Amino acid sequence: MPAANTVELDSHAVATLRYIRASMESAASLAVPGSTGLVAGAIGVLAAIVCSVPAWRPHWLIIWLLAAGLAGAVGAALLLRQSSLSSLTMGGAPIRRFVIGLSPSLFAGAVMTWVLWANAGPRLIPGTWLLLYGCGLIAASAATTRAIGILGGSFVVLGLLALVARQDMQILMLGIGFGGLHFVFGYVMGRAGHGREG
Repeated sequence: MPAANTVELDSHAVATLRYIRASMESAASLAVPGSTGLVAGAIGVLAAIVCSVPAWRPHWLIIWLLAAGLAGAVGAALLLRQSSLSSLTMGGAPIRRFVIGLSPSLFAGAVMTWVLWANAGPRLIPGTWLLLYGCGLIAASAATTRAIGILGGSFVVLGLLALVARQDMQILMLGIGFGGLHFVFGYVMGRAGHGREG
């Protein structure tokens, strides 16, 4: 009789611990390190500078696509490093929610880039990128902090402005968004993170 009670108690305890762990994981939010914004901002500023050189200006789309790939890879590495330090695994709920929130807008941006390039010309691509990236950040902010949602809203506003701006302003708008906004918010998030540690 005592042995049966022990087995029942142990299995109940294990089930309770699993439930507690799942609840804590789903309630946790993903802390995006400020370094991701700083690095993405630096890459964005560099891309804008390269595109402002007259000889390179006709190749702005390729330059920005390469910059986006580089910034995404470095940002993901920094995010995963931060997550491993805070015990939020890649399969954990906060990172999964972040990726699920951001991915549809990135996919839509890739599709719209091809559609606009093939049919409407490149003028609307920068505004579309900024707008959809901002929407993705707003959706992904459900798994992060409010600052990511504010950053997303800033990208949305800039994207709307870029869609009505003159063609000669498009590279500048990309630089302000993917360079300046990332850099400013990276700096702010980095300062906030140091404040929490101190």
